Amino acid sequence: MGEILAIVSMSLFALTNIVVVRGHDGKSRSSGAFLSITITFLLSAGIWLVSVLRDGWPEFNSTAIAWFAVSGFLTIFIGRVFVYASMQHLGAIRASAIKRLNPFFAVLLGVLLLGESISGPMMVGMALIVTSFGVLVRQAVFFAEEDSSKVTKQSAFDRFINLGYLYGPVSAFAYASGYVARKQGMIALPDAAFGTMVGALSGIVFFVITSGFIKSYRDDLIRTFTVFNKWFLMAGVLSSFGQISYFAALKYIGISKIALITSMEVFVTMILSTVVFLNKEKLTADVIIAACLGFAGTLFIIFY
Repeated sequence: MGEILAIVSMSLFALTNIVVVRGHDGKSRSSGAFLSITITFLLSAGIWLVSVLRDGWPEFNSTAIAWFAVSGFLTIFIGRVFVYASMQHLGAIRASAIKRLNPFFAVLLGVLLLGESISGPMMVGMALIVTSFGVLVRQAVFFAEEDSSKVTKQSAFDRFINLGYLYGPVSAFAYASGYVARKQGMIALPDAAFGTMVGALSGIVFFVITSGFIKSYRDDLIRTFTVFNKWFLMAGVLSSFGQISYFAALKYIGISKIALITSMEVFVTMILSTVVFLNKEKLTADVIIAACLGFAGTLFIIFY
C-alpha cells in the first residue's frame, strides 16, 4: 500500500512540474507557491474535518504537532518555494532532474540522524545521483541556447549564477530534512491529513512573515488574491494531493524508500514535458544522461 501511495504522489508531483511551467507567463515573478500552500491547507483541513465528524476528535500530541510544523517549514515553505523558483528558471525537465538530489540527501540524513547503515552499492548509487547533478551543472556552466538552433559558449560565472541550479539543491535538502521530521511526526500521531494541515499552516505563517521582508514573496502573496491563474490553481490542487499521498505512504514504508520511488518523477516529467512542450523545452543529451545516471543511482540504492 505504501509503495502505491508513493507512486501516486510521484505522479502528482510530475504533473505539478508541467503545470507550474505552463502557468508562468515570463513577466511576473509570482511562482504560485503561496496559492499552492493555501490549497494544501484547505484540502487537508477538509479531509481531516470529515474524519473528525466520522471518528470523533483524536488525542492531540504536542510532539507530533511540533514535528509536523517543522516538516511544513522545510517542505511546504522552503522546499516548495525553491522548487517552484527552480522550475521557473530551468523549466520542468531540468528542475525535476535536479530534484534527484532528494534521495541522496534522504539517505545521507538517515545515516547521520537516524543511525542507518550504508553499504557499498548504496554509496555507488549516491555517487551516480551526485554525478547526474554535476552533468546538469556542466551544461549550465559551459553552454547556453542563443536560439532554437544555435548553442553558444558563455563565461562560467554568467551561467553558474543561473539561480535555478542553486535553488534546486536547497529545495532538495529542505525536502529530505522535512521527510525526517514528517516520519517522526507520523510515528507519534499517524494521521496524514492532520500532519499535512499542520505543515501547510506552518508554511503559510512563514510565507506571510517572509513577505514583509522580501518583495518577491510579497508579490506572490498579493497576486494570489488579485490575479487568477488557472494553471497555478491546478498545480496547487495536484501538489496538495501529492503531499497528502506522501504523508499517507509514511504510515507504511520508510522515508528512504519513498524518496527513492518518487525519484522516478523525472522520467514522468520528461514524458509529459515532451508531449505538452513539444517545442518549448528541449531534451538535450546532457539532460537525458543526467536522468539516466539518476535512475541508475536510484536502482542501486533500492536493491542494495
